[in-house]
Formats: sequence, C-alpha cells, structure tokens
Amino acid sequence: MRDRYPAIEPYDHGLLDVGDGNLMYWETCGNPDGKPVLSVHGGPGSGCNPNSRRYFDPERYRIVLFDQRNCGRSLPNAADPAVDLSANTTDHLIADMELLREHLGIDRWMLFGGSWGCVLSLVYAERHPDRVTELVQMGLATGRREDVELLTRGLGGIFPQAYEKFVSLLPENERDNAAAGYSKLLNDPDPTVRDRAMRAWCDWEDAMLPYAPARAMYEEDEKFAYAFTRLVTHYWSQDHFIDPDEVLANAGKLKDIPTVLVQGVLDLGNLVGSPWLLAKALPHAELVMVPDEGHSVRSEGMRHALITATDRFAYPN
Repeated sequence: MRDRYPAIEPYDHGLLDVGDGNLMYWETCGNPDGKPVLSVHGGPGSGCNPNSRRYFDPERYRIVLFDQRNCGRSLPNAADPAVDLSANTTDHLIADMELLREHLGIDRWMLFGGSWGCVLSLVYAERHPDRVTELVQMGLATGRREDVELLTRGLGGIFPQAYEKFVSLLPENERDNAAAGYSKLLNDPDPTVRDRAMRAWCDWEDAMLPYAPARAMYEEDEKFAYAFTRLVTHYWSQDHFIDPDEVLANAGKLKDIPTVLVQGVLDLGNLVGSPWLLAKALPHAELVMVPDEGHSVRSEGMRHALITATDRFAYPN
C-alpha cells in the first residue's frame, strides 16, 4: 500500500504582499518544471505543514503550499489579539490564491485540500474553473450552515460531558450560535477571558475528533491555538463568508474538472451527508470511502487513496 513520499524541503519560499497590511507565506517544493499543484490547508487557521508536501511525487509535481491570512508564518498572526480580522474573508483568501498563482507564473494548477481547505478549494474552482486542472479533496465539507451546527451543537448528544463544558462559558441565549459567542470571548479585552475561551474551544475540538491527541492543542503550541480559535470562530460565525448553499449550488461549474473525493467512513461530517451531497452534485467525481478512518489522514488507507489520486493526475514518466 502506497504511503507518503519522502520528506523534502522547499527550493523557494517567500512572503507575498497581498494587501491590507498582510504578508502571506508561500513555498514551492519538488520539480520546478513539474505539474503545478496547490495544497490548501484547513482550519480555518491550521496553516500548512511539512507533511503536506508528501502527497505528491516530487519528481513530477511543482508543489505549492501557503499559509492563509493571519496564520502559520503569514503576518500579522491572529494569535495577537490586536490583529484585526476584518480583512480576512473567503473573498480575500481567493484573491490571495490568484495573486500567488500570478506571482509564481502558473497558468493552471491542481487543488488539493481538506476540511476547510476543501470548502475553499471548491469555491475557488467554481469562481475560477479555467484555472483548475484537477481537484483532489478529503475531509469533505461544503460550507453549509449544517456543517457548523453539527460541530457546535449536533455532536453534543454524542459527547455530552465535553459539550456541557464547552457551552458552559456562554449565556443561554448565545448557545445556538456558539461560534459567534466564542468569537466575542476570544476578542475580549481581558486576557483571562480570552485564555479561558481558547482552552475551552480547543478541549471541545479535541473531544469530538476521533484519535484525539495525547495533549490538548494549546499544550502543544499556545500561539497556534490562539490563532486557530480566533480564525475558526471568525469564519464559522459568519457562514464562512459565503452563501451557505454556494458550493453545492455552483457545483455544475466543475463538470469539466477531473475530481477525486476521499472520505473516512468514520468522519463525523458524514452525519450531515457531506460526501454524498458532493458526489450527487459532482456526478463525474470519484468518491472513495476509506474504512476505519475519521476526519484525519492517520491511516495508511487514507494516505494511499490520496496518493493514488495525485499519481493518476501527475504527468506521465
């Protein structure tokens, strides 16, 4: 079974001025003359990581990674409570992707994304179908309100103790929109309030994800946790700054783009039907359901399915 390609280092990287006082980190790896592919990270706010380089044959792909606004190595970082997020929306991120494509002299590229990165990739492809050669997506999501409601309310019955702790920070009248309530707390002038909210949100994230890490997110990297929670709640409280039905309603624009959708059978997003709704909206796409996998790429089966797809779309030897 095919696992990831060996670890590689970028042959080029930089900070691109995308406006509004933002510098976006980007890097390129693999073959400078290879097939361009853009890896679109999730979160919002997760940032790219070295393992994301390893899903592509480095001899055949020109691999582009970037940190979306205000996270990872992009500047300024949302971990700083003084950083204004008003110029961080889906429209801004798509414009940043286009600016990066032009900066790197790329005409068309493949998009590889997961979770929020799946939503962003699909919206980008629907708005710029002439710039996308193929789509390989995992941790499938559609940007619908149901996606957020599942993660902030619907799973409360499955993880009741963790959920009760999660919503205990919010007044009763704010629990129907927990993302908005937490966004307010995470932007509170009192650092004690911000810290308590960051830890509570991270604890809920860890509780509802299968194969939870041994240590909480904020214990691994507190700066990351602050940026991540501010950005997630910023986007989730505003319907990802898109029409809630935009991805599925405009899926017909992707009919000429070869697409592979990879999903874990145990991914909790399946409870709102995300993979099957996408497969119905994209009848030309191949849907690969991976047994014994959730919302992650921890299993060999998930990694094999993704690399099988990227190998298929690579230039022939």
